[in-house]
Parts: sequence; C-alpha cells; structure tokens
Amino acid sequence: MRVAISCDHAGFLLKEEIISAVRTAGHEVVDLGTYSPEAVDYPDFTRKACRAVLDGEAQRAIVICGSGVGASIAANKFKGIYAGLCHDTYSAHQGVEHDNMNVLCLGSRIIGAEVAKEIVRAFLSASFSGEERHARRFGKVQAIEREN
Repeated sequence: MRVAISCDHAGFLLKEEIISAVRTAGHEVVDLGTYSPEAVDYPDFTRKACRAVLDGEAQRAIVICGSGVGASIAANKFKGIYAGLCHDTYSAHQGVEHDNMNVLCLGSRIIGAEVAKEIVRAFLSASFSGEERHARRFGKVQAIEREN
C-alpha cells in the first residue's frame, strides 16, 4: 500500500519514526513534508496528504500535528476523506473496519513514538469490513457529505 505522510513542525520528529514503521510494515511511503522543525502551518501539509489520497497517489494517509486536532479538522473538510484522530490502537483499527477511515491523524505532543508506531500498524493492517450495518452507516455519512 502507498501511504502519504505529512506533518507540521510539531510533528516533524515523530514523522521520521512513523516513516520507518510504515516501511518496516512493508508499505511504500510518500513523504510530503515538512522536512524540518521550522514553523509551518498544519493545513498546508494536511492538504498535501489528503490530495494524495483523493488523486490516487496513495491509498491512505497519516498526518501529524501537535495535538492532531487541527489536522483532523482540516482533513475532514475534503469530500472523500474520512479522517480520525487516534491515540490508541483500538480506535485506529476500528476506525478503518467500521467507519472506512482513510486518514489517520496523530498528535505528536500527546503520544510517544512507540505508541504512535503501534497505532500506525493497527491502522495499516485494518480494512473496511463492509458488513451491512457498517456499510449502511458509512452510506449515511456519504449522504451527509453530499448535502454540503
């Protein structure tokens, strides 16, 4: 799987750890920056990762900012992006299995590198179940998206 990864300055150090974990799990990384700890704006880098998914350059994305909240808000502005802020492995795999999450948001000031790597592994190893109840609910989410 191709995984787009981006971050703001707060997520820069964690991004380097995540890239290694994604590659170790056998996936290809599309590194969309930032490439230093110099201050940048999270919406700019969240946009890059979401565009990569929407344009077919990646199947999923991971975006990192200080809390993960800003990246999550920005990501969910894109039609076709279903982003979730996760600080535990259950939310990471359940978000994919039940909610068809395609973008994982992480808060680098909230979780450490080892926990983040476990969360990433859970996110990447999960797939949407397609069970009737989950498909029905996801269809309702898409209907809301079409209204706006």
